[in-house]
Amino acid sequence: MAAMASVAASGTIFQNLSCSSSKSFAAPISVSSQQGKFFSSNLAALKQCNNRTSNLKLKARNSRRSAVVKVQAEALPEALLFDCDGVLVDTERDGHRISFNIAFQEKGLPTDWDVELYGELLKIGGGKERMTHYFNKVGWPEAAPTSESERKEFVAGLHKRKTDLFMDLVEKGSLPLRPGVASLIDQALNSGVQVAVCSTSNEKAVSAIVRVMLGEERAKKIQIFAGDIVPRKKPDPAIYQLAATTLGVSPAKCVVIEDSHIGLSAAKAAGMKCIVTKSGYTEDEDFAKADAVFACIGDPPSVNFDLNFAASLLASTASSLA
Repeated sequence: MAAMASVAASGTIFQNLSCSSSKSFAAPISVSSQQGKFFSSNLAALKQCNNRTSNLKLKARNSRRSAVVKVQAEALPEALLFDCDGVLVDTERDGHRISFNIAFQEKGLPTDWDVELYGELLKIGGGKERMTHYFNKVGWPEAAPTSESERKEFVAGLHKRKTDLFMDLVEKGSLPLRPGVASLIDQALNSGVQVAVCSTSNEKAVSAIVRVMLGEERAKKIQIFAGDIVPRKKPDPAIYQLAATTLGVSPAKCVVIEDSHIGLSAAKAAGMKCIVTKSGYTEDEDFAKADAVFACIGDPPSVNFDLNFAASLLASTASSLA
């Protein structure tokens, strides 16, 4: 069954099927008129080439094919930037949340974040920031110090323990990759497109997820920007700006894969294209500013989008500026 999609007035592409649907990449989405022209013009050129039979026409066909390949290569993103939690792996509910609660229990704190509450807390980027926000709102535990500097140390200690607990889950392979992540990363790396992971989570935890879930060989080729590497967390664009500067790429030629509203806001504020793959906690968030929204990337035969689709987002921008 072909995937159902709709295009909002803003130009955002929305896919309405879940990842479990039986579908192929043959017709995964409806596209904007600019993207349709991009695909149609290439298809028409190839058909015209295939109808030529003389030697002279064969030369022209080969030349035309070379031109098409060149255009497609030039249209590829300079970098593909992934969020981690909810994009690479759906870690939040049964990974980070559980680890936070165990850390609280070990510290003797009467704090337990249920599924619904944690979903609300995810609106705050960063684990230490999340705990600080929560304690400021409901009151600090009696075991917590009273000075601001000591409270920062208290929260940092809790977060360190939580990270260690989370790392145990990762190392055991308890949190599988989301569908299509590995294949899309392989497409990018094999095409010379730089790949990075940009996350508000602890760098140690993100590195472990990349290494364990994607394997050592891929991990060597993926740069990680995470944790306190920037002073301001998402929705601030700092982490994506840093990634572009460090990788030596133009923000306008980067495509970001995010799963949350705050991540989307960070990517767009950095001047980048953004594809959203919804996760369990972000299903109902506002993604009107996204360039496309899908349930997931998807593995064959149920692929929702690939590197060529990411390239088409950049191509549509280029044609609109021409």
